[in-house]
Formats: sequence, C-alpha cells, structure tokens
Amino acid sequence: MAVDMARTEVAKLVGAHADEIAWTAGGTEADNWALLGVALANLESKGHFVISAIEHHAVLEPAQTLRELGFEVDFARPNADGVVEAAAIEALVRPDTLLVSLMIVNNETGVVQPICDVAKLCERKDVLFHVDATQSAGKMNVDVDQIDLTGEAGQNSYPIDLLTISAHKIGGPKGVGALYIRRGTKMKPLLRGGAQERGRRAGTENVAGIVGFAAASKIARENLAKNSAHLSSLKEHLETGLRALGNVQIVGENAPRAPHISSFIFAGKRAESLALSLDLNGIALGTGSACASGALEPSHVLGAMGFSAHDAKSTLRVSFGVSNTIEEVEELLATLRKNISR
Repeated sequence: MAVDMARTEVAKLVGAHADEIAWTAGGTEADNWALLGVALANLESKGHFVISAIEHHAVLEPAQTLRELGFEVDFARPNADGVVEAAAIEALVRPDTLLVSLMIVNNETGVVQPICDVAKLCERKDVLFHVDATQSAGKMNVDVDQIDLTGEAGQNSYPIDLLTISAHKIGGPKGVGALYIRRGTKMKPLLRGGAQERGRRAGTENVAGIVGFAAASKIARENLAKNSAHLSSLKEHLETGLRALGNVQIVGENAPRAPHISSFIFAGKRAESLALSLDLNGIALGTGSACASGALEPSHVLGAMGFSAHDAKSTLRVSFGVSNTIEEVEELLATLRKNISR
C-alpha cells in the first residue's frame, strides 16, 4: 500500500498517471533503461538514435552500448550558449530514428533546453522522446503532457514518452529513482527475474527509499514556486558578486537557465585549486559535473560548447539547495575574493 501511494505522489510531480511510474535504483538506471529498453524492443530491426552531446554520462555511456548492439547513434551539438536547438536535432533525425534524448536542464551549466520544440518535432516525426529531468523536477514546472516550463498551460500538448527523475536531487534518499513510461511505449525490461513493477523491472522494491521519494516529491511540489524564487535570488546574488570580482565569465548567461545552478570561469585560475581552498573553508563546490569530481579530463559539456580545455579547467560550478542562504553566498564570495587574490 505504501508503494502504491508513493507511486501516485511521484506521478503528481511530473503530471503522470501512477501506472506510468516504474521504480529504479536512481537516475542512472532510469537513463540506461530508457535507451537500452527501447533498443531491446527493436533488436531485430535495429535503427537510429539521436542523443544530445551535453547529456550526463548516464546517457552517453549507454549510447555507446547502443553502437555495440548494432544501432546507429548521432550526437546533436549545442550552440555557444549551451543550447541544443531543435533544428540541430531535426537535421539528424532519419526515417529509422527510434528515439531522441535531451535533458531539460544541463547538470553542469544549468542551461534549460528547448524541450517543447523538440517534443513537437518528435511527435511530428513519430519518434520517441526521452527527457532526463533529474536536475529540473521539483525545481521547475515539469509536466509530461504540457511541456511549458513557465508553469503556464500550453495550448497544445507535445508529450514526452520517457522521463528520468531521481529522489536525492529533491531532498529524498539516495539510491532510488523512477522512469516515467508513457502508456503504450514499446520497450523491454533491463532487469529480469521477478514480476515486480508489472513485469517491467525485477527485484524487491526499496520500500523505505520509495516512501522517502514520495515524501520529498510532495514537499517539492507544494513549495515549488516559493523554492524556485528563493533559489533564483541566491543565484542572482552570487552572479552579481562574481561580476564585481572581475575577470569572470558566467557560462551560458545569454541562455535561459535553471534557478539553482551557476557555472563560471575564472580566467587563468585553476578551478581544482580554488575548490580545494574553498573546501578547507567549509564550502563545497564542484569543478564541472559533480559526478565527474576527480576526473582528469575536461568537461565534455564545455568542450561541446566551444570552450578550450584551459577554460574548462578554470570553471567552478555551484548548485544551490533550498536550505542555502544569502549569508552563505556572501561567505562564498568573500572566501573566493581572498583565495583569488592569494
């Protein structure tokens, strides 16, 4: 009963029906399942996939697996502002294209992608559309039927077929996520063995995690407008202070961006050294994607946007939570100012 009630609550977060929510061990599994599940359903005939070049590695890595399985994959590149335009995707779509995958919010830059335009394109081309909403659900209005990130009801419905969400990104427990699967979508399970999740995903459900996911979804949904405004104010305060420091470039500042992520380049400074100095002062930042911490190679997202490897290694990323305060932003700016000077 707890799992069924949780399914209804999580479905409300993205405007879905409860039976369209399938539990996973997190966003990574959901992303893998979205791509490989469609591939397994088309294993005999094969086909073609279009993936944006700025996706999380949880999409890019299974995209390489698709090629190993005999499918063709093309990667749509972003413009200089970090936006993967619908025209760039349309140029790659073919008669045998099975699926297009594009995240709503880029996890490194915070740039919001033109999901409505791409959903409209996929509907017109009769192609499945997968959206990674890990960085947007609970922070922006996400509805699988009415793709309007402003929160206003759209005149037309351009549906999403598959959508990834993760509990810990909205304050829930780690190790639990979900894949929204629109009714009638043709795909196969990745995990086999039991009849759980209506035969879609074998394995005993993580009941405690799922219930926590539902609780976090309810809180995020009921406080969406208030939390979004708070996160926006933090980001604006930070970026105003960063510009005052001088010699700083805000990544994607000319594009629409999510309220909670800011990525910026300190020309000539090593981001790794700055991040370590900040850490010693009790301030946690990332250099590029948080999931790539410790990786030596430059960010693939910044590279796709046209930034040099040198620029990428001078980039810091802040991801705000609703518990952060203006005072903490001031502390960050003061510590940055001291460390940059040093």
